[in-house]
Amino acid sequence: MTQITNVTMHSPNAQAPLAPNSAGNLPLDDNWRKSIPAQVFLNHFFAMDYHIQHQNDLFDVSKFPIFQQFHGTVTDASYKALEKLLLNSWSAEYALRITPVVNDEQYLQSSLHWTFPQAYYSALFSARAFLAVQGVNVSNEELIRKRIGNMVVRGYYPASIGYYALGPINSYRIQRLPMAKRFSVASKTDLLLPSREGSVQAELAQFLKTTRDQRIKALRNAIQTNPKTALRSPKTGEILQKFSVEQYKQLAKQIGYTTYFDMLSRLRISSTNREIERFVDSEIDVKLFHQSLVNIVAHVNAVHEAYIAKALGVEAYRQLVAKLPSYLQESFVRERMNTLIVPMLTTDEDSQLRMAA
Repeated sequence: MTQITNVTMHSPNAQAPLAPNSAGNLPLDDNWRKSIPAQVFLNHFFAMDYHIQHQNDLFDVSKFPIFQQFHGTVTDASYKALEKLLLNSWSAEYALRITPVVNDEQYLQSSLHWTFPQAYYSALFSARAFLAVQGVNVSNEELIRKRIGNMVVRGYYPASIGYYALGPINSYRIQRLPMAKRFSVASKTDLLLPSREGSVQAELAQFLKTTRDQRIKALRNAIQTNPKTALRSPKTGEILQKFSVEQYKQLAKQIGYTTYFDMLSRLRISSTNREIERFVDSEIDVKLFHQSLVNIVAHVNAVHEAYIAKALGVEAYRQLVAKLPSYLQESFVRERMNTLIVPMLTTDEDSQLRMAA
């Protein structure tokens, strides 16, 4: 069984992924038309990956005052919980990485049933571990989403995943994607992968928008389908069919911010859900999709691991990794620790010594 070896895009020297040269060669048959939703999804995640590689800013985190002053609140009990959360995160990332690269397209398409949730749950458990080391032990995904959203806005994350959206429907504000407004996302007749940073940022802005749309509409639906919570007309007492601008503003406040974490949560598609079939039956570059997910998850998890290692201290973090099962200990976990996490902490310590001097 051939395993993926090219999964080092998250290294500091990695080059931004290049969009395949497919201009002017888009098939227009029915199969392709059915593949449009899947291609749009691929474009979104490809853009996330491209932006991460283009920014190449993981080591910037060690220069953040918020990182340099980061201290955990780890007790014996919470340390055990932290170990379990990291094990879950790394196990999911390991499973994502070893999806075979084979020439059997049907197998690769079917693998989306498990690679989508593997990517999301790896990032979810990583986020939970990041919160747990701060003494925040939550398992409710909505609470996790809001807490991570607040931390994005407060500047815990590098620019590569530090963008976000806020505001009510039809009046969204997209933050930290400065080039997005100057570029428009490709129309439905032109579904080429974004190939420049400007079009990548526009793609990410569109991804934020559609993700926020979904969340606000889902919240509105949840409120209005429950007779106890439904908003009603003050005149007739009937359940409202349309919301006012002010009512949408209230929904936006309840939603909070829309961030990279919400975007990754779009991967949480049940294998029994019809939506996954749109991707399994599509004519998209599944290998490219998989590689993008590997790179995104590696980057997100590396950011969280840097904070966790900062809170624990380098030696305690090394000991935590040393206790892992061999299949993890001798894999990307140790490589990331040695090539990214430890150097980041060394850089942080050097800068603190210079400041003290």
